[in-house]
Parts: sequence; C-alpha cells; structure tokens
Amino acid sequence: MPEYKKPLPILDSDSVLFWEACKRHELLIQQCEECGSYRYPPRPICPNCFSLKARWNTSSGRGEVYTFTVARVPLTPEWAPDVPYVVGVIQLDEGIRIVSNVVGCKPEDITIGMPVDVTFDDVTDTITLPRFKPARENSQ
Repeated sequence: MPEYKKPLPILDSDSVLFWEACKRHELLIQQCEECGSYRYPPRPICPNCFSLKARWNTSSGRGEVYTFTVARVPLTPEWAPDVPYVVGVIQLDEGIRIVSNVVGCKPEDITIGMPVDVTFDDVTDTITLPRFKPARENSQ
C-alpha cells in the first residue's frame, strides 16, 4: 500500500469502535440509550439529553447529499492529485449528517438531494475512510 500523506483521523476512546468498524467496511453510529437519538461524531455525552449511555448500531449506509462543495484548488500539496474533488455533507437515513467525500461520479453530476451509498477507502493498513458514491438506483 503506498504511503498516505493526507491527514488521518485520530482514534480515541470515543471513536475507536467507529474506525474499527470502518476497517471492516461497516458504518456504525452511536445511539443514545435514554432518548434514542443518533449522534455523530462519536462522543461520550448525548447532545440532546446529556446521557452517558449509548449503544452502537449498524447504519444502512444510505443517505442523500445535504450540501457540497467542489474543491478546485488544493488546500495543501498532498491534495493536488485529487482536484477537483467533492466534499459533501451527507444526511444518512438515520438522520445524522457526516462530512465526507462524494466519489464515483463527476463533480458536475452531483446535486443536493442525490441519493448516495457508503463506500470504503482503505487508505492505510489501519485506517479506512467512509466515502459516499451515487446510489445504485441513481447510477447509470
């Protein structure tokens, strides 16, 4: 595997289960055991009811593009080979929003409300990043 030079997530006690699941190509989301709300990013306290109790649920991995931007100028030299690339806010069917890349289509084909499915990018031996691609029923 070639060396990955872009920033990587820092695994901590709140997020390690999320990242371990991504490595297995599974998207997990925390859900409060008290009020039932989903939360992302993973954290120890529910932002709705302040409970410390949470469980992990497997997400469908389906959602839609809530909003997006096309990066045409690299932020740092490491990103230069990827321009143009899409940074999107994905609203999952479970109701939470995740910031990620939209891949598998041209930037000009992306629209707000476009259905997407999670896909996984094994960028290092230990880190796999969730990204989103056009949903199968939306692909040509």
